[in-house]
Amino acid sequence: MNVLDQSYAAALDQADSLASFRDQFHIPVIDGKQTLYFTGNSLGLQPKNAKEYLSEELEDWKNWGVEGHFRARRPWMPYHEFFSESLSKIVGAKPEEVVVMGSLTNNLHLLMVSFFRPQGQRTKILCEAKAFPSDQYALASQLRFHGLDPATHLIEVAPREGEHHIHTADFKAAIDKHGDEIAMMMIGGVNYYTGQVMAMEELTAHAQKRGVTVGWDLAHGAGNIELHLHDWNVDFAAWCHYKYLNAGPGATAGYFVHEKHHGQSDLPRFEGWWGHDKETRFQMPETFKPIPTAEAWQLSNAPVMAMAPVRASFDLVDQAGVRNLRAKSEKLTAYLQQVIEAVAIETDKFLEIITPEGARGAQISVHVHGYGKPLFDHLMAEGVIVDWREPNVIRMAPVPMYNSFEDIRSFGQILKTYLESH
Repeated sequence: MNVLDQSYAAALDQADSLASFRDQFHIPVIDGKQTLYFTGNSLGLQPKNAKEYLSEELEDWKNWGVEGHFRARRPWMPYHEFFSESLSKIVGAKPEEVVVMGSLTNNLHLLMVSFFRPQGQRTKILCEAKAFPSDQYALASQLRFHGLDPATHLIEVAPREGEHHIHTADFKAAIDKHGDEIAMMMIGGVNYYTGQVMAMEELTAHAQKRGVTVGWDLAHGAGNIELHLHDWNVDFAAWCHYKYLNAGPGATAGYFVHEKHHGQSDLPRFEGWWGHDKETRFQMPETFKPIPTAEAWQLSNAPVMAMAPVRASFDLVDQAGVRNLRAKSEKLTAYLQQVIEAVAIETDKFLEIITPEGARGAQISVHVHGYGKPLFDHLMAEGVIVDWREPNVIRMAPVPMYNSFEDIRSFGQILKTYLESH
């Protein structure tokens, strides 16, 4: 059967055990058109329960004032603790290793205060070339903060000539070549441009054998791929919750610190009172005593209103199950590849998928040779919400929580119609 046949997609949707979760989200209607939304890799859709969860906190604030810290339905004092169990399942950690706090780049900077400690000949950072700009800016500024020149102290591993993804062997070769000079390796676990999933377990172990501290930016990994940060012995990681975890624009982010680093009072960090020992916090002692968990990196009390939508999202993830979501994601992405390839064959056009099939999450990036921005503009006008990246790439990410197989088939038909007439 042709993968572009409506009956084919309908059969896949009929067999989808998670199909009902789509009804838990608001699917945008733009300019009168029900959208086909494929930008969960940029901003996930709004869970319908987010409004209720936020309204409850506003109601408790109205009714309790400051007493809401202790008497709200979910007391605000320990509010960040309500996420630990759910988040530990999402990233493969122990509950005491994860915290919801701040924003992604802010958290990376705070973590690098502790984990980028250039000393002696170990003064360099290893990362991937074409990392998301915020990572590049953060790493370069950390080097300059320590009086180091990014031009000579930032080691970037790039794709080979004529290729799009980076070989794991090339990362390992760079580690072996510069191992004694590298203080920290910090890489995006899923490349934002190509959608390539890095060999995180293998690279973490290889770098640590050479004495390198390892951190991961999981902006495109959390809620997308299966993670086992504790078992992989990762030193630290940070991520956002507004992409695949659907917690809203600029949602409160999260971070991980392996338990091997907990309880170290001599470990450098920028400190704030919410990271201080809970038993003596309100005695206002002059000397900081870190909480013996990842909570020690907290600075201030929880921004409850910003966190409420995160809780709404996590509750849905708990109901669906992390492994179930990943299993559906793999089916959606495989079908998306089939549809793109079928359209290319039927229209005799060249559509190059640059995301490696054996190392991808939900995202597929397509190099649309010869078509450029007009194709993207047409898709958007037809209600297909995708993402454009210069010079000639369309990024798509069907999200298992709310995308259907029919969404993908409908996109394929719109794409085919356009290509047939151009």
